[in-house]
Amino acid sequence: MAFAYPGDGSLDYSPCRYGKSRLVFRGPQRQLDTPFCATLGGTETYGKFVPRPFPALVEDITGRRLINLGCMNAGPDVYLNDPDILQIASGGDMVIVQIFGALNLSNRLYAVHPRRNDRFVRASSWLRSLYSDVDFTEFHFTRHMVQTLQSVSADRFEVVAAELRGAWVVRMKHLLNQIRSPTLLLWMAGHTPDPQGTDADAYSDPLLVNAAMIEKVRTDATAYLEVVISPEARCEGLGGKGFSPMERPAAEGVPGPMAHQEVARAIADALARLM
Repeated sequence: MAFAYPGDGSLDYSPCRYGKSRLVFRGPQRQLDTPFCATLGGTETYGKFVPRPFPALVEDITGRRLINLGCMNAGPDVYLNDPDILQIASGGDMVIVQIFGALNLSNRLYAVHPRRNDRFVRASSWLRSLYSDVDFTEFHFTRHMVQTLQSVSADRFEVVAAELRGAWVVRMKHLLNQIRSPTLLLWMAGHTPDPQGTDADAYSDPLLVNAAMIEKVRTDATAYLEVVISPEARCEGLGGKGFSPMERPAAEGVPGPMAHQEVARAIADALARLM
């Protein structure tokens, strides 16, 4: 059954900040004056709707302190625009970097909000020319926009996909090289990375990321870990999640406690080998 909580039924994420950063992270806030590992990532790392996300579970398994620096709907731009958080993460013994989708980053076709990377800000003249039949004032979120663009023209969307993939590789390599500590690059999804990488699928997360892209960036990380969530965990549904009635549709689309447990065990094993 789904968790029931006081008030509207949603979880208390104990939001907190670190250093001078304006970003809000899942709490409770942790002290940074003793050895720790850090996790950077998006909604899955943050652990939306999950009482104990995988960073907390890794700490339970290994006894190593993990600072959860995951941000909702983050792309690499969140961290590249925040040197304070990169400095904090670089103070860790190991930094786990979740592989983001390729849509939530600024590129030559469109710009996103520097902290809320899922927010579409504006289209470039190139994109407006490519899709002259689309009114970009209708979009507020990147996912809605890219899915609409693919539905309007799959052929033209290949141009969009190529630009996003190229920007993602550059940005991810830059992010990994900005972190001074050892890094573990993490793939977590219900499938392996597409080995061919030729089809632009705007509905498969991490969106538009394929095996060829990962090969280009994994050499900039200390190690790479691929976790494919089991069919059982993918079918878990809403069990164990905490959410309000209005959050139910969003809760249906994120990994549940079983998936987080699988990811945590894989990370714990990797840390045992690497540290």
